[in-house]
Amino acid sequence: MPNVLIADDEKEIVRLLKIYLESEHFTIFEAYNGADAYDILQKENIDLAIVDIMMPLIDGYELIRKIRKGKYIPILVISAKTQLSDRILGIDLGADDYIVKPFEPLEVAAKVKAHMRRVTAQRPACDNRLTAGGLTLDRNACTLIKDGNQIDLTKAEFKVLELLMEQPGRVFTKEQIYEHAWFNEGAVDDNTIRVVISRLRDKAGAGCIKTIRGLGYRLENHG
Repeated sequence: MPNVLIADDEKEIVRLLKIYLESEHFTIFEAYNGADAYDILQKENIDLAIVDIMMPLIDGYELIRKIRKGKYIPILVISAKTQLSDRILGIDLGADDYIVKPFEPLEVAAKVKAHMRRVTAQRPACDNRLTAGGLTLDRNACTLIKDGNQIDLTKAEFKVLELLMEQPGRVFTKEQIYEHAWFNEGAVDDNTIRVVISRLRDKAGAGCIKTIRGLGYRLENHG
């Protein structure tokens, strides 16, 4: 059974999510502060993490940073922080989803199952390299290689760049990008996409991704 870490200082939330996720045959590990959560991640084979932002000892943002330095697992944020800037920061650091409190436990369980299905489905495809526009995307390590240097990517950055590199020169709409990277049909967060594109330009080169006003983005096929 997949192992899920729930890290939240509100014990009632942990208890509630544990009940719903165990009913879906997940093994649950509990932590009530960021330090204990990180310790569990170091010792156990965790497949997915649910992380609160406002935790003692190590907050959720710092925990996400630590996870992304060593593990490539889905991270779902649950937080009472509702500002768009908080959501963007969480996703920019490497979170795969951002769920605002109060939430429906059934929705969280559905998101957990969906992310685990996608991880399983993507594993066979992540065994080669994709080259385009003077860039190489290592699908096994989920990293970017440029000028012989390996550059770490967040999951969102990896998915956006993968889509653009699969068909260099093709314009992808914001809807197509958002659905591919965040698996969310019918809802597009323009600010989140802009943040990820900006980060990719910093990492891959300012001229590698071109904005097509009113349409979307494309990878420039040169380099």
